Amino acid sequence: MSCLVTKLLFADTRIEKALDVAWKRNEIISENIANVDTPGYKRKDVQFENYLNSELKHGSISNFNSKLSNNDGIRVVYDNINYSYRLDGNNVDIEREMAIMAENTIRYYTLINRISSQFNKIRTIIKGG
Repeated sequence: MSCLVTKLLFADTRIEKALDVAWKRNEIISENIANVDTPGYKRKDVQFENYLNSELKHGSISNFNSKLSNNDGIRVVYDNINYSYRLDGNNVDIEREMAIMAENTIRYYTLINRISSQFNKIRTIIKGG
């Protein structure tokens, strides 16, 4: 039984990594919103999905050669695209940032619910159910 519990607890760190990414993305979105009036500020973004898709395509995750097990998978990048409608050079669109934050919040709580479900399974196993 301890082998089963170990597998349930430590077999899948992708959810944990996805939570780390969602948390970091929320921090970056908050920085963008806080700097909406800062002249010359360029919005930041978290790029994780590109690395995840690349590793899924090459089979690195299933071969346990994934870089996503450490912080190599989370990249904070500056959005230097000149889609700024403002004269001060700031390219933060507050409405877009709020929409991205809402989407990220939903993703975060979905992941939390999934982890909670896994712990409920473990609790059931421990209770002998």
